[in-house]
Amino acid sequence: MKKIFFSNLILLIILNVVIKPFFILGIDAAVQNRVGAENYGDYFALLNFSFLFNILLDFGITNYNTRNIAQSPNILKKHIGPIIGLKTVLFLTYIFFTIGSGLIIGYSDDQMGLLKIFMLNQFFVAMLLYFRSNFSGLHLFKTDAVFSVLDRLLLIILCSGLLWGNWIPGTFKIEWFVWAQTISYGVAAISAFILTLVHHGIPKIRINRQFSFVILRQSLPYALLILLMMFYNRIDSVMLERMLEDGKIEAGIYAQGFRLLDAVNMFALLFAGLLFPIFARQLKLKQAFGDLLSSASLVLMTCATAIGICCSFYAYDIMNFRYHEHIQASSWTFSVLIISFIPISLTYIYGTLLTANGSLKQLNQMAFVGLIVNVVLNYFLIPYLGAFGAAVATLFTQTLTALIQLYLAFKIIPIRPNYAALKKYVAFVLILIFAVFFVKKYIVGIQGFIISGAISIFIAIATGALPFKEAIKLFSKEK
Repeated sequence: MKKIFFSNLILLIILNVVIKPFFILGIDAAVQNRVGAENYGDYFALLNFSFLFNILLDFGITNYNTRNIAQSPNILKKHIGPIIGLKTVLFLTYIFFTIGSGLIIGYSDDQMGLLKIFMLNQFFVAMLLYFRSNFSGLHLFKTDAVFSVLDRLLLIILCSGLLWGNWIPGTFKIEWFVWAQTISYGVAAISAFILTLVHHGIPKIRINRQFSFVILRQSLPYALLILLMMFYNRIDSVMLERMLEDGKIEAGIYAQGFRLLDAVNMFALLFAGLLFPIFARQLKLKQAFGDLLSSASLVLMTCATAIGICCSFYAYDIMNFRYHEHIQASSWTFSVLIISFIPISLTYIYGTLLTANGSLKQLNQMAFVGLIVNVVLNYFLIPYLGAFGAAVATLFTQTLTALIQLYLAFKIIPIRPNYAALKKYVAFVLILIFAVFFVKKYIVGIQGFIISGAISIFIAIATGALPFKEAIKLFSKEK
């Protein structure tokens, strides 16, 4: 099982490393440079606002479906039609609450127009994630890998034409970017639906009240967890835009750092996407998973720590390399935000294990604590520190919730600590901090950042934090 995990992880990483970083650093950053921090800040705040009620589009069905399909693959064909019907009804509910909330907090007509497009985009994304959950649950990881980047690939093609190909004459507008997302998400979702039809036949799409009630009742804990985590992950920019006179600019400054954090989060999300169905099946069959858990944790935490430390030390150089405005302010914000990638990665491992185990009550209690802490910290820090205060709130919240999940995993699931792996990780962290500090003292700019990254790989292999020799032995074995 460990070989299956890492072989598919390599495919996912190759596809995502080629596509998604280019989108974030090339397309998204270019869009922000074209439209300016204020316009992009408004866009970013509205985008995150559209995420707040995103759970009404899904209601935890995707995670519930992945777990169930992984454990009982035969139920897929029976469930497709009723679930599509149910998600259509949920979309109407999502529209009602999102528009209503937008009117209550006082969004302008232009903002509401943009928000409506975001809502359509969220529906396409929700449907794409549902179809991908079927592929993942069936352990069709290669198919899922292709669809994990298809929307971004299409978006890169469209935005490249709009930004540099002069497909539409005139000054680039943020609305073009949003509509390009609509086309990309729509095509990807429809393609996944067609592939599902090819393999499983044409489903009878209907609204089955009894089935819908059962699904909603069983997926409610997943829905609540996603809702709570969505709020404490996305509410920062909304509070920035609403609480400050120059809120749009501060949201834009925050976005410059957050988008890069979002980019590296995609890497950690690959681990969670692969581990969830594997853990779900292993837990049901009562198979040993300690070796996979230990290896995945060590690899992800090593990579996350290297990224977090190197990017934090060279935050100004990274911001200056890609953006044109508010470099100093965004670099301070980014230097704190990127460190939160380390506890976030811990969450992707142990939170995924707890979700696969069905420990939703404890996870929801954790997420509620995280939400309260995040909102309170933002409320007090944003008026004085702006975007930097929101970054501090994010780091504190992510660290707290990650430690709670780690504690819960060891308490609820019989896991034995791997002290050998922990020693390797601690040695790696200590040596890396010293090495990057030394490099930063003598080499500045992007060149120093690249050298630090290369050194981190060498240190990881030397300390055994990246089990290079073990990986060679693993893939040299016959299947």
